[in-house]
Amino acid sequence: MNEKIKNSVKESLLVKEKLFNDNTYIQKVKDSIDLIVKCYNAGGKVFICGNGGSAADAQHLAAELSGRYYFDRPPLNAEALNCNTSYITAVANDYSFDVIYERIIKASGKKNDVLIALSTSGNSENIVLALKSAKEKEMHTIGLTGKNDGKISRFCDILINMPSDDTARIQEAHIMTGHIICEWIEKKIFKND
Repeated sequence: MNEKIKNSVKESLLVKEKLFNDNTYIQKVKDSIDLIVKCYNAGGKVFICGNGGSAADAQHLAAELSGRYYFDRPPLNAEALNCNTSYITAVANDYSFDVIYERIIKASGKKNDVLIALSTSGNSENIVLALKSAKEKEMHTIGLTGKNDGKISRFCDILINMPSDDTARIQEAHIMTGHIICEWIEKKIFKND
């Protein structure tokens, strides 16, 4: 069992090592930071969505932005779209699970806001429809996915791929990427770099 545990750690490290050496990844993360800082400086809002573990990651990252990350500072306007369970269950029941995030974007998204979509497969229909709706509202869109682009690629201004097909390894890389983005948004906006 010890070796199996070590292998899991090693697999995670290998994904991160690939990202460390990938200049395209580094540039896309930097572009995402710049895009979100521009959104916030113009008074905009960041929406984040995902399913399952990615929904938990969306909520985690929204809390880092709206609460604090490394230091005390004013809150940033960020919302994880999966937090209102009454809304989600009503819409899923009355319409379809596919439209749960799309309807929030239609109601609340504004031009130049940002939608960050987390999807390990890149093919979740509710994520695809949310991104499509965001593009129709002239919002900026950032997608985090796995090795393959999936359907979300058509609707992302920036698509950040993690070099893995393993859901757990992809999600570990997503949260690391999200943390880096949150750290540098905070530093750039509040001049603590």
